[in-house]
Amino acid sequence: MHTINFHWMKTLAKFVFASVMLVIITACSSTPERNILPVNLISQAAIPGIPDARFWGDEWPTFSLERFNSYTDADLKKHFSSSYDSPHNYLAISGGGANGAFGAGLLAGWTASGNRPVFNMVTGVSTGALSAPFAFLGADYDDELTKVFTTTSTKDIATERSLIGTLLSDSLADTEPLKKLIRHYITPEIIDAIADEHQKGRRLFIGTVNLDAARSVIWNIGAIAASDYPDKHFLIHEVMRASAAIPIAFPPVIIPVEANGQRYDEMHVDGGTGSQVFVYPAATNWKEITKKLKAKGRPQVYVIRNAFLEPDYNGVVRSLMPIAGRSIDSLIRTQGIGDLYQIYALCKRDDNEFNLAYIPSDFTEVPTEGFDPVYMKKLYERGFNMAVKGYPWTHTPPGFDIQH
Repeated sequence: MHTINFHWMKTLAKFVFASVMLVIITACSSTPERNILPVNLISQAAIPGIPDARFWGDEWPTFSLERFNSYTDADLKKHFSSSYDSPHNYLAISGGGANGAFGAGLLAGWTASGNRPVFNMVTGVSTGALSAPFAFLGADYDDELTKVFTTTSTKDIATERSLIGTLLSDSLADTEPLKKLIRHYITPEIIDAIADEHQKGRRLFIGTVNLDAARSVIWNIGAIAASDYPDKHFLIHEVMRASAAIPIAFPPVIIPVEANGQRYDEMHVDGGTGSQVFVYPAATNWKEITKKLKAKGRPQVYVIRNAFLEPDYNGVVRSLMPIAGRSIDSLIRTQGIGDLYQIYALCKRDDNEFNLAYIPSDFTEVPTEGFDPVYMKKLYERGFNMAVKGYPWTHTPPGFDIQH
């Protein structure tokens, strides 16, 4: 959930001072002890009873590959009834903090246009993780999506810690409000609905980063929802919170796992730390998947990048905090563009159609806080109005087309 702005100057100044002081009072830290997963058990770590709960974002998991290769046509019809012998549409929603209002408005406007498809697969990262469940469940959940991205304010996401609190903790802010927000909107009924669609072969994936391993993790939310895991509601909520856990600004989320019969924990943070947006691991033979599922026509990949892609000029004051803030903004923007190029390359390789939406450069409103409802409503309306008229999807990543 990058670009959540707790005013970079103040936040970074606080962090620098806290870092210096932390060296002095490390022994006073009140952060709880961890039972860290040993490196030799990384490949065995799992959520009990849900072998397909998650997988690394850079590989096609063995369990999935072996199972898929063993399926007959009859198995595929049974387990993928919504995706077998039908058109394929995939939606990837990026991070972007409050800018997620753009994607929310676009989806609602797309519904109003009468042309919004049912998505066989939806993926979300960071703020996209908050949008993804509603986008996955379809147009009937546009009202919930709209409320999340037009009525939420910064206080509904996090509360800043005091300087002493920062020194004794693992982040600058506490995301207890975000935990409550997720629990309010992602109800047991929503989770049951996700499970029902999963049983039909549709997929909902949310990305985090396992900070211990420094690798992206893709969580199969539908598999968790459809399982008998006793804490599945809590786990789904925590995965969504982890996907938005900006390192340093927000606390990491500790997720319990089991390996070799023992209980350990993993530290997960914002999925944007690994990638701003994703569709599926590059190591996956997607063309073989669509072939076996007898996908009709060319699969359509829709990417909503909740950000501005064009560079903006902004003279930087020669001081530590403005330089640091501007550098981070630049890093996030260029990383996101790199992710778009990777998705485009996968589309070319796997014969998928690439469709990209992003915030237009002529939207010049400026938020007054990290999550500014006034700003978000205007951005939501912009996305809605663009989509209701038939969104002008771009079919290449930025800067790809040769100018004549």
